Amino acid sequence: MDKNNKTIFFICLSMLLISCHVSRVKVKAKTNSTPINETEIKSRVVIKKKVPAVTIDTKNIQPDQIVAFAKTLIGVPYKYGSTKKENGLDCSGFIWNVFNHFKIMVPRISYEYTNAGREVSLKESRKGDIILFTGSDANSGVVGHLGMIVENSNGKITFIHSASGGNKGVMESHLITYFRLRFVKVNRIFN
Repeated sequence: MDKNNKTIFFICLSMLLISCHVSRVKVKAKTNSTPINETEIKSRVVIKKKVPAVTIDTKNIQPDQIVAFAKTLIGVPYKYGSTKKENGLDCSGFIWNVFNHFKIMVPRISYEYTNAGREVSLKESRKGDIILFTGSDANSGVVGHLGMIVENSNGKITFIHSASGGNKGVMESHLITYFRLRFVKVNRIFN
């Protein structure tokens, strides 16, 4: 390789490396812009669909038991409309499956959780609480996605859910920008 070809090669290689770095920085800024204290996030969603209140009898089951079982489903793929682990689970199918394992009757459709239990602040949220989001349209005003709080540790929220985008299926997540923009509220169904 002569001197000119070497120079061109190194310029191209440098441009490629720089462009990869810049795109990684942009993605990181979009997806990992987590505030220091997630519990200070306030919902900007205005509920547009009237949904009746729902009372859920959790019997003598404890939130620790529910969350422990929910974690056994991590890795189950996403499948729209499904409540069966073998087929995959959508978000409300995942929550339904977890509670059904303990013979606890819960709603089957995401928006039916809008007024299930009693609302608590994100700051007060704890293991077993249900966290609600709009679906992909942050301005819909309708609950379209939900999960279960796994942990609220010094203002860092972890929840488990079945996601349809990105890494699909049952997983634990944090309140990244995507979820912060769609956050509706947290409902407590355990006493």
